[in-house]
Amino acid sequence: MNKLKKEYLFFKGQELNMQTLLKTNMIYALVLPVVEIFVGAYIMRNTSDPISVAFYQLFMYIGIVVTSLINGFLLRSINVKYLYAGGILVSGFSMFAMMSIQSLGFMELGVAGFVMGAAAGFFWTNRYLLTLNNTTDDNRNYFFGLESFFFSIGSITVPLIIGAFISRIDGKELFGYEVNINQAYQIVTCMVVVLTVLACVILWKGKFTNPVQKDFLYFRFCSLWRKMLLLSSLKGMVQGFLVTAPAILVLKLVGDEGALGLIQGISGALTAVLVYILGRVAKPKDRTKIFVVGLLIFFIGTLFNGILFSATGVIVFVLCKVVFQPLFDLAYFPIMMQTIDATSKMEKRNEYAYILSHEFGLFLGRAFGLILFIALAYLISEDFALKYALVMVGALQLLAYPLAKNIINETSNTNNTDE
Repeated sequence: MNKLKKEYLFFKGQELNMQTLLKTNMIYALVLPVVEIFVGAYIMRNTSDPISVAFYQLFMYIGIVVTSLINGFLLRSINVKYLYAGGILVSGFSMFAMMSIQSLGFMELGVAGFVMGAAAGFFWTNRYLLTLNNTTDDNRNYFFGLESFFFSIGSITVPLIIGAFISRIDGKELFGYEVNINQAYQIVTCMVVVLTVLACVILWKGKFTNPVQKDFLYFRFCSLWRKMLLLSSLKGMVQGFLVTAPAILVLKLVGDEGALGLIQGISGALTAVLVYILGRVAKPKDRTKIFVVGLLIFFIGTLFNGILFSATGVIVFVLCKVVFQPLFDLAYFPIMMQTIDATSKMEKRNEYAYILSHEFGLFLGRAFGLILFIALAYLISEDFALKYALVMVGALQLLAYPLAKNIINETSNTNNTDE
């Protein structure tokens, strides 16, 4: 209890805006697993087509890029807090709208994906901007460690609870009406909407400012930022699969949503504690070590899935994914923000110019990964795509380690020169 009190007092010692962001993200951590996991599972259940899931995801990523660009113009006159809150709210309402659609054809999936991406675009770009402006390189390990702790706990508890709820309520009576599985999904989405409103209420306690410089759209950048864009593309390549692959593989080879929730939760508790401790004690110089461990764990998971392609292989892959994601993000986001700090000073530009550019880098990677999956599924077979596309992406992702190491060294030299 004394140690917990000490950690709480350490948290209370942070700046008000940083505390507000962490509290908001703690609530949204209960929403994100529904967006990332169960939307894919819902589409898979209603279409029985992995390609439909990938198609939906591709349009979601297009929506992110489009609204990231629009967000830059809106930041000229609207406070970042309003835009961030809008992204949080729209993510909940757009899920509800999608799950109310009776037929999920490619047109409906494309529109639903784009709208969901629009919400994500407002959420993530403004989240990056707020975090960048309200943290420093010295406390970002702690910020992302604690945030990853929230998201890891959310990835454990939410899939378990929702998976159990959906499995148990399907076919049962509620208030005199028999509930089918699609209605169960709609009930879950109503809960998500309530959480998004609560997150916005907490966000309103912060006092956030917009970038001073208004110009944000640039196409030429220094070599350091071009390397960061390549790193973001490698991250995006895996990110596209992390949203779609677990739901597809579990429903295809393991079982229902209850199994999906159980598998997600097995190793998440230990990972949550691990990333919090790492965020609390790790120094900026330790980021590359955390980075490479995460990459290797993910690659090992893809090998198990590709070689076994069975329930056992899927379980090992999902366990590795649960460990990999917070470790990777714990190292990646501070590297990204340190690079934005350095390049925005060198080129004397608005920080949002780099956040927008970063979203384009992520999109290129995401689009490549999803198009690779769709092409393999069409040209060879769906099973081949599910087996080997992940292995290919995992192998390419290993290139991120030497690239990240080079970026950190160059950023450190740049900062030392400025001093």
